[in-house]
Amino acid sequence: MFFYITILQKTTYYIIYLSLWGDIMERIKKGDIVGRKSYNNDILFIIKKIINLSNGKKIALLKGLTERIEADSDIEDLCLIRKEKVENNLRSLDRKLKERVFYCKKENEVKKSKIKIFDKDYRTIEKVVTGKILHLDGDRRYSQKSFKYYKEMGLNAIVKNIPESKQPKVVYSLLKYYDPDILVITGHDGMIKKESGYNDIYNYRNSRYFIKTVKEARRYEEENHKNLVIFAGACQSYFEALISAGANFASSPARILIDFLDPLVVAEKVALTDKYKYITINDIEDELRDGKRGIDGIGANRKKDDKVYINTKRAIVIFL
Repeated sequence: MFFYITILQKTTYYIIYLSLWGDIMERIKKGDIVGRKSYNNDILFIIKKIINLSNGKKIALLKGLTERIEADSDIEDLCLIRKEKVENNLRSLDRKLKERVFYCKKENEVKKSKIKIFDKDYRTIEKVVTGKILHLDGDRRYSQKSFKYYKEMGLNAIVKNIPESKQPKVVYSLLKYYDPDILVITGHDGMIKKESGYNDIYNYRNSRYFIKTVKEARRYEEENHKNLVIFAGACQSYFEALISAGANFASSPARILIDFLDPLVVAEKVALTDKYKYITINDIEDELRDGKRGIDGIGANRKKDDKVYINTKRAIVIFL
């Protein structure tokens, strides 16, 4: 009798467990913020899409909440993340942005224009013209934060939220319309098999789109006699192929996650440093989260131009 009751209780618990598990699976949907249990929820993801397989299983396509990574997972390996943890992660990202802006303004004293009065007859106006940035980003949230960062830094930047797969199709027309000095091509990426296939373009989720976008940008440059500086890539991107395609700086040599700020830091440094000087990764690496392991490149000419206007009572002399 006791044995029968024990089996009955265990069966009941098992049925309850299955019922609760089924409810949890039903609750997980597109747009939810989740973690992967097999990775101890080390990265927070947004569910981009859920795919129903023929064998009845469900696969979720994921993009990082605060990392430029894309991945997939069995839905059974996912768990919903508490609101408090999500808010803490987002606050941490916002804090990082504010700290970066504060640091740069303090160190570089970035100003759009500076006026110095020497005496009543002479006045000089030094106008600082920064390089113009066109930033293509596959993530809407990152696009908004990137625009905010550039604006806080006083940079001349246009940010467009364009899915990675569509970037090669629109980059030429956007370059022609905006005529930038610096092009940032980014979004989400990731290796499908992390331990192999380093030289297989199909082992990367979005690198092939970034590569095509770089090639289109170089075609625009050649046909229109321009001189672009290009950053391309995201987390775990195919670094060597991006550089071969024509990027000046790219991610990720060590196939690691890069910081959200890293592409912005590269663009900022190129835009804010004096023209006719050459900038290399050695000038930037200390300000990148993982240095050359995350981003490297062949370098580029810098894009800031200082124009001094000397104004007298009788005439205006302009030095360009």
